[in-house]
Amino acid sequence: MSERPDLKELREKLDQIDSDILDLLEARVAASREIGNFKRANGLATYDPAREEEKIKALEEIAGFESRPYVKDLMKTLMDISKVHQGKPAFGVLGRTLAHTYSPEIHNLFDPSYSYSVIEREPEELEELFKSGVFKGFNVTIPYKKNACAMCDEVDDASETTGSVNTVLFEDGKVKGWNTDYFGFIYMLHRKGISVSGKKVLVLGTGGAASAVFYALRTLGAAEVYACDLETEINYSNVYEKAADAQVIVNCTPVGMFPKVDNRLLDLTKFADLEACADVVYNPSRTRFLQDAEELGLKTCGGLAMLVAQAYKSSRIFAGDIEGASQLGNPDMSIPSEAEEKIEKVIRVLENRMRNITIIGMPGSGKSLLARNIAKATGRTLVDLDIAFAEKFGQTPAEVLSGPGEDAFREMECEIAAEFLPQSGLVISCGGGIVTRDVNKFYVRCNSNVFYLERPLTALTDKNRPISQLHGVEKLYSQRKDKYETWCDYRFYYDRFEVKQDFYDRAIADILNELR
Repeated sequence: MSERPDLKELREKLDQIDSDILDLLEARVAASREIGNFKRANGLATYDPAREEEKIKALEEIAGFESRPYVKDLMKTLMDISKVHQGKPAFGVLGRTLAHTYSPEIHNLFDPSYSYSVIEREPEELEELFKSGVFKGFNVTIPYKKNACAMCDEVDDASETTGSVNTVLFEDGKVKGWNTDYFGFIYMLHRKGISVSGKKVLVLGTGGAASAVFYALRTLGAAEVYACDLETEINYSNVYEKAADAQVIVNCTPVGMFPKVDNRLLDLTKFADLEACADVVYNPSRTRFLQDAEELGLKTCGGLAMLVAQAYKSSRIFAGDIEGASQLGNPDMSIPSEAEEKIEKVIRVLENRMRNITIIGMPGSGKSLLARNIAKATGRTLVDLDIAFAEKFGQTPAEVLSGPGEDAFREMECEIAAEFLPQSGLVISCGGGIVTRDVNKFYVRCNSNVFYLERPLTALTDKNRPISQLHGVEKLYSQRKDKYETWCDYRFYYDRFEVKQDFYDRAIADILNELR
């Protein structure tokens, strides 16, 4: 007699089907947006009732016998959704290559009343795009911000001063442009309590991001602003002599951006008056530059807040709230609490989505199985660093420990840490001894929400754990405890559970609750 599935298995099967349906719905809505843009570009009617009826009949004929009675109602609902989505005002983000942009997600979180597309164009296609009438406006990213500024009939003061436009609106027969990047930078400093008024500020880089930062710094009343680049008067060969009195340093270069996360431009210990550091890079979320500053006890802020805040001001422009948008970045006006609340909510959503869920703690505390359960619950990719170690080196950690020894193992473990921990959106289980090498602290913290899983020592097993067997659990704990506590963002203590799954269910709920 065949074994029947239980209720839990059936529900899990249904949950997976629902997840697949959501993926397909996302793809269908996106395709309907693209069809709507195509129809606008070619002067075609958005709604075609004859095709709709024909499509429903065709689907009813091929539907399975059990679902066939519901196909008509389902498809009418989906088609109604498509009509609503296609009828929304069309906006987007313009660039040359935009494979990894977060702008569509950010704008949909801020205001779903308009649709938002990725608009990739070559330089020779810009003029046609501006005249096409397909979009009511768009954000502009590199390399087209200066092109956009030149093609606008009207621009705001920030755009005129910087020569760069990142927000375009087609209104009243005119092309209007704004630069909202400077507000993004102002907000980025504001949320971490970093003041530049009356301060000496050193800006690394002279590219597009730097121009908006210079404008923001002057708006905020910085006393002196120095530019440092390869060929500026202050450069990386003389910066310690000519700008040693800098009180705030802002990185506007891509140095430290994923995947080259180890790169750094400066030795921050040589700036005796330094109070704060800001980095426009947002991947990883805690760059080498920012972690160096944190180690010195300085205030820091990262680039995700700038990305989200500038998008919020753009979204107000797209929604027609020009007056509200004009208040954002005005030094004589405070940031409205409603705007701040919305910006912070989106920052948290994106930050938690982009960062890994990384689990540290003692050997035998249940990290690996907990990570596997979290990956299953969230749909994220699981990386167990011990398994990744064996796959990379062709030996398990235990085999290396029993052969070349612990020092060799730790060096190899550092390689694995540097490879996986800077990535995004994973669930990562670290070996218990990851904290024994200080070099790993940067990797563990650079792109993760770090959870320390603390258990009573009596609950830890040393089975198949040669280092625990060699040194003893109590000694290892005393050596590692402080680092577990200082490397983590969240610390959870769990006593023994009679049923192991109860422990995992409780820990998963606690961790995911922190990330809401």
